[in-house]
Amino acid sequence: MLNLVNLPPLMSLTQGCTDISVTLIDGPVNTGLSNFEGSTIRNISPDGKGECGQPDTFACDHGTLVAGVLLGRRGSTVTAICPGCTLLLRPIFSQTGDDPFGVPSASPEVLARAITEAVLAGTKIVNLSCGIARCSGRGESSLRSAISFAASRGVIVVAAAGNDGRVGGSCVTKDPWVIPVVAIDGSGRPTNECNLSATIGLRGLAAPGQDLPSVHSNGTPARFSGTSAACPVVAGTAALLWSEYPDCTASEIKRALTGGARQRSIVPPAMDAWGAFQKLAAVARRRKMA
Repeated sequence: MLNLVNLPPLMSLTQGCTDISVTLIDGPVNTGLSNFEGSTIRNISPDGKGECGQPDTFACDHGTLVAGVLLGRRGSTVTAICPGCTLLLRPIFSQTGDDPFGVPSASPEVLARAITEAVLAGTKIVNLSCGIARCSGRGESSLRSAISFAASRGVIVVAAAGNDGRVGGSCVTKDPWVIPVVAIDGSGRPTNECNLSATIGLRGLAAPGQDLPSVHSNGTPARFSGTSAACPVVAGTAALLWSEYPDCTASEIKRALTGGARQRSIVPPAMDAWGAFQKLAAVARRRKMA
C-alpha cells in the first residue's frame, strides 16, 4: 500500500528524529505495548491522562491504532512511519465507554484548546484523526483561531477528511492551513466512505487508508482503515521530511507535500513522498548557494 505514495524509499532513508514531534489529538494510547517499546512518547494532557487506562474502550483503541501507524518498532505488527520521531499525546476522547456512533468526534472548543496546547508544547505537526461534532458560531471561531495560531508558530495541521461518504467539508478541512486527507484503497481509488469536496480536492492529499497494519489497545494485531488511518500516513511523512531537512519552514514542507497550485477536483491527488523529498532537496541546495 505504501508504494502507492512512494513512501518506502523515504522510510528506508530515515526513521525520523526526536527533535520532530507529532501531536496525536485523539484517544489515549496504550503506550505499554511491546510495539511501542523504545519509542519517545510524551503526555501533554493537562490532567496527566494521556495514556490508556481502559484498553477495552473505543477511545483507547482508536488512539492506539493511530499511534501504531505513526510510530513503533519497524518490522513489528505496526506500520511505524516515523519511529524515531517524538509522539505527544493530547487525548480528547472519553474512556468512560464506547462512542455510540462508532466515530470519534469532539466539540470545536475542546479541539481548539487541544491544538493550542500542542502548539505551546512545541509540536511541529498535529494529527487530527477525528471529526467535529458540530461546528458553528463561537466554537467555529475558536477553532479557526487555534489553527491560525498553529500556522503563525509554523505548525502543520493534518486532518482526516471523514468517513461519512458525502460531498462537503468541515470547518477543519476548509481551513487553508490544514492538509485534509482522503483514504485510498489498494488500487489508488478513494474508498467509498471518504468525504470529498472542492476544498479537500484543492488543498488535500490522498494516502493509503485500507487495512494498514497497526495494533489494538489490548495488544492484538489490527488492520486499520479509513481516513483516520490515512491521516497519520501524511503526518508521519511530514515528520520524516522535516527530520531530513530541519532548516525548512512549515510552508516549505507543506508545499513540497501538496504541490502548490492544483487542478480543481473534489478528489485530491495521491501524496508523493519521494517527490516531496526531492523538492526539499532542491530547496536546500538553493539555500546553500544563496
